[in-house]
Order: sequence, then C-alpha cells, then structure tokens
Amino acid sequence: MAAGDLATLPGHIQYGDLLIGPGTPVRWKSVTGWEDTPGVDSGTVPRSDMHGAYPGALLAQPRTITVGDLVLRTEPGAMSAAVRALAAGTALRNDEIPLVIKLDGGPALMCWARCLRRSLPVAGGYRIGVSVGGALQFEASDPRRYELIETRVEARLPQPETGLDWHTSPGPESLDWPLVFGAPGSTGTMTVTNAGDAPAHPLIEFRGPVDRPSLTNIVTGDVVEYDLALDVADVLLVDTLAGTVTLNGTTSRLDTATARSVPEATLALPPGTTSLAFRAAPGSSDPRASAAVRFRSAYW
Repeated sequence: MAAGDLATLPGHIQYGDLLIGPGTPVRWKSVTGWEDTPGVDSGTVPRSDMHGAYPGALLAQPRTITVGDLVLRTEPGAMSAAVRALAAGTALRNDEIPLVIKLDGGPALMCWARCLRRSLPVAGGYRIGVSVGGALQFEASDPRRYELIETRVEARLPQPETGLDWHTSPGPESLDWPLVFGAPGSTGTMTVTNAGDAPAHPLIEFRGPVDRPSLTNIVTGDVVEYDLALDVADVLLVDTLAGTVTLNGTTSRLDTATARSVPEATLALPPGTTSLAFRAAPGSSDPRASAAVRFRSAYW
C-alpha cells in the first residue's frame, strides 16, 4: 500500500496502514505541530566588538505532531477491539513510516515519523463504547513535509543532431525542400521543479554504460561525480539526504567521489526550478546511459 492511499477525505490521517478520521471509530478535533514552524537551532554568535551578533545558519529540529482530543466510538462491548487495533497501528518502533494528513479538499502532505506516545483515557463511557480526550504524539526526524507523488526526471548523455541530409548517394549531393534537419540530439540537461518552500534532497540514479558519471547544478556549479565505470546493468544510487552512494543496492562506492565532487547533502533542490546537467568522462557517450532525479516537493 502506497503512502496516503487511504487518506481520501478531509480529516483523514494515515499512519502506515492505520487510518483515523471520518468513517473510522477514531475521530480527532485538533492537530498541533503540523502547520507550525519546527524548532530551530541557530548558529548565530554574539559579536565581541559591538552590539548584536553574527548571523549563523538556521537548522530545523525534528517536528513533533500531536493529534489531540481523540474521540473513540464503537458499539457497546466493542471498545476493547478498537483500542487494540489503534494500539497495534501506533506501536513503538525503531524505524519511521509515512504519516499522511489531509486537512481539507487540497492535496495531503506527508512526513516520515514514529509514534512516541498514545493516551486513551478509560472512564465511565468506555463500557458503552465511548472514550474521549485521547491523544497521539508523533516525531519526524526530518521536519519537512512532502507531496505524496514522487517526481522523476531523466536525462541522457549529450548526443549530436543528425543534421541535414545532403543526399550524396546516389548522384551529386543535393538538398530537398522543405529542409529536414533530422531528429534533435540530447542536450544532457534536465529541469526539475520543487513546488514547495523547503529544499528537497533528491535520489540520483546513474545507469550505464558510462564512465565517470556526474550531475551538475548549472546555476551554482555544484557537482557530484564518481570515478568508476558502470556497465549496462549497473545502477549507482546517490541518496543526497542520507549521504550514501550505493552500487546495485549493496556496495558502498562513496570512496569513488572525485576531488571536484561536493558533499552529497549540498546538492539539494531549492524551491523553484533547477537545471541539472548529466555528463561523463571524455569519450563516454553511449546513448543508453542515463541519470534520473527522483524527489518530492518539500514544505516547512
């Protein structure tokens, strides 16, 4: 099941395979921490020679989301089963899973989170199928929220255009009218658009056959480049968020980064449009080689 497949109505919250909100036994009245700015670690330091400070980098802290004022309603005698299902869906775990929240008729957003705390008061209404005042608390180590749909953009290595056909054989060379310049060649560039307001860290897939593949941000000049030869069946995956470089899903090849390659985490996609160029070593121009960028638009 893909993230957000169950969250189809305003008020739906999907955590993994668990759905709460309209049409379920669990309703909620408030969500805090979802549309709020996450906490910030500031690198600003005081000036020693005058008033004020030197502005430093602002780094967002993990996001804490609390779904409060829960109301559980079931048939009399069925409350325990509903509570057990909610408990199983929000059990403590070490890995983060998708948390999708659809507040209204607009697109839902998601993050990856863990449920840290569950509170379900047991009072007099419990035995007749009513529990009010509960809460669920989630923590997302990456505080950004993302579109559900992942965007994928691909480029091939630059290829020349075929150009005009002068019809040199048979007979003397000549041109036919209208002029046909042939199929356009590949430029090796791609344009990606992050529709959000936060930087998005993409996954980059290099596929062979290619020697020393690289991807460059045309505006900033930042480049990631790896000194290895990929065969036709090889896939080099660069995870710019995790800072990993993996060959065929198993072997780390972070050590092949060239001297001009920047740290992977710095090749994030800022809000708006970014142009990227796929290049390789001189003489490496196989049209089957490709570079693909996969990402989700990101929001604070």
